[in-house]
Amino acid sequence: MAAPLIDPAVLPALGLCSARIGGLMLIAPAFSARTVPVMVRTAFMAVLTFLLLPLTRPAPDIAITAASLLGEVFIGFALGLGAAFFLAAAELAGDVVAFQSGLSGASTLDPINQTNVATLGQFMNLSALALVLALDGHVVMVEALAHSLEVAPIGQPIAWQEGARALVGLGSDLFLTGVRIGAPVILAVLISNLALGVLARATPKLNVFVLAYPLQIAVGLFTLGVSLPFVFALFAGWDGLYRATSMELLERLQVVP
Repeated sequence: MAAPLIDPAVLPALGLCSARIGGLMLIAPAFSARTVPVMVRTAFMAVLTFLLLPLTRPAPDIAITAASLLGEVFIGFALGLGAAFFLAAAELAGDVVAFQSGLSGASTLDPINQTNVATLGQFMNLSALALVLALDGHVVMVEALAHSLEVAPIGQPIAWQEGARALVGLGSDLFLTGVRIGAPVILAVLISNLALGVLARATPKLNVFVLAYPLQIAVGLFTLGVSLPFVFALFAGWDGLYRATSMELLERLQVVP
């Protein structure tokens, strides 16, 4: 009888490792893009599983159960969410800018997620994605995944409650970061609106509403253009921020002894 290609004792570790990688690819930037064919993503996940399998330190009594599968998917999802956090913050900032400048009605199809989003939100999201990929962000995500296999051995229970609390906290940080990025535009549009209000009181015969809409758009786009270099400088150091975020998530998802 011919020997099997894969040792049956390795199959549980192989399945759980692929579950963690699949969890990351569910939401991680670029990996989760709908424009990438499913067969390509599946093949990449299989290759990545075999490459990272030697890094795993499975428990002696490891077994594939519903709890272990969900735990591995949750860890991978948390790592992917940590990377998607920065792009989502950029898109949220674009949505805030579009709403404040009166361009929220202008929407277009997002080629990555196949959904209709505000034009400025899509611009910020795609710009951040291009910057992340230019800085080898996909490699950084794979490195974080490999590091998680060493820090959090596969097949062991995780702290679900702390992990869920960490993901909720990450969502609040996302909103705060998006508002901070769009803060210059919000402040500039607010000042322009106050100036128009003073002008309307000073010259009642002047139709301020005719001036308000184009002025809001002009002020919003001009302020966004001026602040973009500073925003992209922030995202240029995203790899360090992502490593710190992923380490914090792994600490909160600490393996239950």
